[in-house]
Amino acid sequence: MISSVTHKILKKTHTPEAISERFAQGPSQIYLKDSIYGAIDGAVTTFAVVSGVAGAGLSSGVVIILGLANLLADGFSMAAGNYLGTRSENQYRASMRRREAAEIDAYPEGEREEIRQIYERKGINGEALEHMVEVITSDRTLWVDTMLQEEHNLATEDANAWLAGLVTFIAFLVVGMLPLVSFLANWVRPGLIAQPMLVSVSVTLCSFVAVGYIKGRYVNQGAWRSAAETLAVGVIAAGLAFLVGFGLQRLGVA
Repeated sequence: MISSVTHKILKKTHTPEAISERFAQGPSQIYLKDSIYGAIDGAVTTFAVVSGVAGAGLSSGVVIILGLANLLADGFSMAAGNYLGTRSENQYRASMRRREAAEIDAYPEGEREEIRQIYERKGINGEALEHMVEVITSDRTLWVDTMLQEEHNLATEDANAWLAGLVTFIAFLVVGMLPLVSFLANWVRPGLIAQPMLVSVSVTLCSFVAVGYIKGRYVNQGAWRSAAETLAVGVIAAGLAFLVGFGLQRLGVA
């Protein structure tokens, strides 16, 4: 059931004027995937480095050096990869747009039949179907957009590749820095934290839970289930790194 407050908000935002204004602004870009991806990977990979070094019995200085090096290098690598991936999607979308436009020019009847069958599969028939086909194919931009969405399952608007990469990088740095905070604090003031590794573990586990919880709340799904899922992924990654470091130390490699 919708609450009275939600009903009032929906009523206010669904007036003809509000709808017109919202549509005129165009679809908003959501960078949830980029921020969650960067935050989780930042925490997992940095804590994996911390765990691996701790498992090998190396000094706090090594933890800081390797942790910061990983934080910057891997964070930039992820951001660059996300930027290039998003840019590639935009380029592919542009390529398919040109292709569909060319096919409409070369064989309009065939493309018109594609529109007809697309909506026929959705259960539209008879005069309503023919009217829909006529409306869509009378507007070239709408025709191409419809083919992109329905035939190729592509969004019609490009995502901002630079912003996607930047969001990933910032999220990676902010959350990825947390496992190192206790070690950095002891570097600034030696002995400030008696058990830096224990603090690092606690802070990192909390960050896993927080990121997963926020993700779950944002997508309106089980927040605590999402938090548990993220926590499980982080614990497994960190545990594997710790075991590798511990194993190498026992073999005399580290």
